[in-house]
Amino acid sequence: MIPPGFLGDPLRPLRLIAAAHPEHPLHQLDRPLTLQDLRRHRHLVVRDTGATRDRKTGTVEAEQRWTVSHMASSVEAACMGLGFAWFPEDRIRDELASGRLKLLPLREGGEGWVQLYLVLADPDFAGPGTRRLAAIIRDTVSAECAQRRHTEGPVA
Repeated sequence: MIPPGFLGDPLRPLRLIAAAHPEHPLHQLDRPLTLQDLRRHRHLVVRDTGATRDRKTGTVEAEQRWTVSHMASSVEAACMGLGFAWFPEDRIRDELASGRLKLLPLREGGEGWVQLYLVLADPDFAGPGTRRLAAIIRDTVSAECAQRRHTEGPVA
């Protein structure tokens, strides 16, 4: 999301997937999971640092919710079996491959998509260094997406 009062350029879509440690109690149910199942377990959430916080984005009204400040903390907590979360797929690719995390078999809502934007506080007053960094970010994301399409097929 783009904060109110700002403009942004879309960079790429991000796929969010629900995951937990393979030994997490949700995986022990051995069936497609429902929203009711999720509500009985700790949901790991990364704090929204935006100017206007949408507390409902990517959250479940779970009995327990741990809010952490950084994505890395959420991933590590999930790898320790302390809860479940929806993660950017790219962020937990290694944890899934190594078996530290496992996709949750949700009946509905097992994945979602969000748009990643590049937002400059005031583009009209951005200096040459800021404009160059923004161009590098755009070019890098574009090249990475093109490489992924080539090796993995098109992104949905």
